[in-house]
Amino acid sequence: MTQGKHPDMKINVAQLLKEPTGAVRRGNLSEDITGMDDDLEIKSLLTGPLKMIRTADSILVTASLRTALGLQCSRCLEPFSAPVELEIEEEFYPRVDIHTGAKIPVTQTEEEAAIIDEQHVLDLAEVVRQAIFLALPMHPLCTEDCAGLCSQCGQNFKDGPCECTAEVVDPRLEILKQLL
Repeated sequence: MTQGKHPDMKINVAQLLKEPTGAVRRGNLSEDITGMDDDLEIKSLLTGPLKMIRTADSILVTASLRTALGLQCSRCLEPFSAPVELEIEEEFYPRVDIHTGAKIPVTQTEEEAAIIDEQHVLDLAEVVRQAIFLALPMHPLCTEDCAGLCSQCGQNFKDGPCECTAEVVDPRLEILKQLL
């Protein structure tokens, strides 16, 4: 997977870091994420509600986001657009104490994508990119009843039946046909 340019999904959380545990910020995300990754064909804005909660030592970000991706059907190989829903729940840890300015060491359990930088900015882009890849279907289908392609001539059954008449039997299974 090759990463493209990251969209600007940075949020300054300095005020929230100064507030007591339990403080909440809510908002709606509407972001153009085209170019986020060269392997993703983004078809629509990334939209949805976003909630940030101040915890004792981090900020918990939760979001229910939606977008649409261009995919290729695994049966007929035709391109199609499919909606994708993402549920994000990620803790972001600051690198600098907001009150003292002292650096906070990185622990091994913290992911590099979930860091609040020295300017008190958290970047959702990498977390969103990973969530999109996790939400992709393993075998995308343009429709649930997609008939696919003829294994002999390659005709797309959406365009009608093919001219193939003889059923090709795997030579290893030919002996079973004689038994029936």
